[in-house]
Amino acid sequence: MEAPPDNDVLWARALHFQHDDGSPALCGVSLGVREAEILAVSGPRGSGKTTLLRCLSGLVPVRRGEVWFNSVPVHTMGPLTRERLRRDRFGWIDPAPSLVPELNAWENTALPLMLRGTSRRRAKTAALEWLERLDIGDGARKRPHQLVQAERQRVCIARALATAPSVLFADEPTAPLHRADRSHVLRTLTTAARSHGITVVLATHDPDTAALADRTVSLLDGRRVQTVHLPPVGETTEAEGRAACSLSV
Repeated sequence: MEAPPDNDVLWARALHFQHDDGSPALCGVSLGVREAEILAVSGPRGSGKTTLLRCLSGLVPVRRGEVWFNSVPVHTMGPLTRERLRRDRFGWIDPAPSLVPELNAWENTALPLMLRGTSRRRAKTAALEWLERLDIGDGARKRPHQLVQAERQRVCIARALATAPSVLFADEPTAPLHRADRSHVLRTLTTAARSHGITVVLATHDPDTAALADRTVSLLDGRRVQTVHLPPVGETTEAEGRAACSLSV
């Protein structure tokens, strides 16, 4: 078993995954993510982006292939070890906001910190700081049902950042936001990640969102692909005309 490169905080080799109905979701995907890098995983819906993030983060066990975090094999871990890894080292943002309805906004944001053993006072301070950064500080004492969907998503993003995770997995994090809100939230997320040295793996089908990343990996039908830009119509040679627009790599 080959160890991953030392400068890769995340490393995956030949990942294969099938849905419960037997349909393939990932077909031999390999990649490395450097420390403090913001990596965008792009592709249309159904291309395998979410499945890749779930495998890299240990949310689902890898069926075939390898996943390493800081040179530790995630693919050999049991369920409890993977759960501790996600709690202590990883953050996650879903495309749809999911909050505890009985807790207000700052309590939802502080919850992962308190589960790690942080005192309530320190957790509250960190939670309020991130809610302010994401322009939702005025709603800190509101319950989820008192917030609109875009505000709830800001709380979820604050919750993920408040723990200062080693790796933040963001699956279409701005999907519920209005277009006017997306750029501000994404700037806050990427600026926070860079200032705190957080590695980010960001799944998106939006080219504008992917453009904020340091590097982009593209998926199509569960495979990594490289987009080939063809010359304008009329300048295409016969050989170039036979070239495909996307090639598996």
